[in-house]
Amino acid sequence: MTLNELRFVVAVAQLRHFRKAAEHCFVSQPALSSAIQKLEEELGVRLFERSRSEVVPTPIGAQLIAQAALILEQADTLKRMAREGADPLAGTLKLGVIHTVGPYLLPDLVSRLHPIAPNMPLMVEESTTAQLERQLKQGDVDVALVALPFQVAGIHTQALYQEAFEVVVPRDHPWSERSMVSAQELAQEKVLLLPSVHCFSTQVLESCPELGGPQALIQQGNSLETLRNMVASGMGITVLPASANSDKYRSPLLHVLAFKAPVPQRCIGMAWRKSYTRGAVLQVLVQALAAVTLRGVQMVPNPEPPVHD
Repeated sequence: MTLNELRFVVAVAQLRHFRKAAEHCFVSQPALSSAIQKLEEELGVRLFERSRSEVVPTPIGAQLIAQAALILEQADTLKRMAREGADPLAGTLKLGVIHTVGPYLLPDLVSRLHPIAPNMPLMVEESTTAQLERQLKQGDVDVALVALPFQVAGIHTQALYQEAFEVVVPRDHPWSERSMVSAQELAQEKVLLLPSVHCFSTQVLESCPELGGPQALIQQGNSLETLRNMVASGMGITVLPASANSDKYRSPLLHVLAFKAPVPQRCIGMAWRKSYTRGAVLQVLVQALAAVTLRGVQMVPNPEPPVHD
């Protein structure tokens, strides 16, 4: 049994395709298939159910592949510890961010993170909460910035900031002379939201339950910027996180209103595996995030140092 064989089975499990896994691992497909067959013979079990349309781990294969992923993570940790030496911040950080946070937080975060961790290159993965959960478990992402609560077995979380929601309407909308609106009033309008795969859409519907009623008019857009452009075109109104309404994103075609109390909001935090060993990385992330200034955001005061096992 070799680490390469374990890498091959983990890649096949993630991609569900032998050719794609071989390309991902930079080997030929016959070499990958032969290595996996050799490992199956050594273990005495079948790791995958193979068909023309898909490759699926067997029940015992899924358990063994999960353990293989942990072994690979520990092997990478061993190599990194030897490489880092006296600098615990040396080495790449694989950072995951949900779509509704990344564009508005990352520019300021990266500019504040680099001076305090110059030897820690960032690899950023922007995705949905569900996908980031899978990537965290598989080790494809080290730390993820997600909306809380994020209750996943084997994962630690820490709250970072609270962010208010705001309503965006066309400049010629009847509400354009107002500064505030109640959540109940949105049900009278055509509201543009993200698809349900985005947790932000769910949070908006929870904050404005009238939008879930039979009379509500909901239309979807694929990103917050798409929603903003749809509103500017007069297709309806939308709800955005306050950080998405900073000056750099403002348009003369739009008007932004605050919610009347109670103001809908979300909590953004970071999540990491309990087995993650780079505690210094977690601490500098918190330090850098605390220095970021975002519109409509209230940082958690004096957060506790992140715990790690």
